[in-house]
Amino acid sequence: LIVKLSPNVTDIADIARAVEAEGADAVSLVNTFLGMSIDVEKRTPYLSTITGGLSGPCIRPIAVRMVWQVANAVKVPVVGLGGIASGRDANGLDALEFILAGATAVEVGTANFVDPNVTEKIIDYIDDYCHRHNISSMRELIGGMMV
Repeated sequence: LIVKLSPNVTDIADIARAVEAEGADAVSLVNTFLGMSIDVEKRTPYLSTITGGLSGPCIRPIAVRMVWQVANAVKVPVVGLGGIASGRDANGLDALEFILAGATAVEVGTANFVDPNVTEKIIDYIDDYCHRHNISSMRELIGGMMV
């Protein structure tokens, strides 16, 4: 059972520890952030529901931070998502950030609407990255951020 965690909580590491304690096999994070936008000329919300989900590259730095927090709080695998696109400079750096922060796998969502081949491009970049850095296994990268 993989439990997808909402980022709209006070302490995501506490939530991750709670679902791990209840038997989750892995956690996945993050989902969309709650956002709101107002048309200042009409003074009305742009969305009929007033608030809605914010996703895409703009949430990536927050999602990476949350993956790092959760990966350091639980023993179950962590699946990272949130803003993984074709990557900065058209490569897979976005996905690698999540992996270095502690994700054992990543998901690509919104970027698929822009480029249906984005996942293949990210895989190709990661493969090239591993060859350039003499990395023989992805396990060497998981949680490999140096501080």
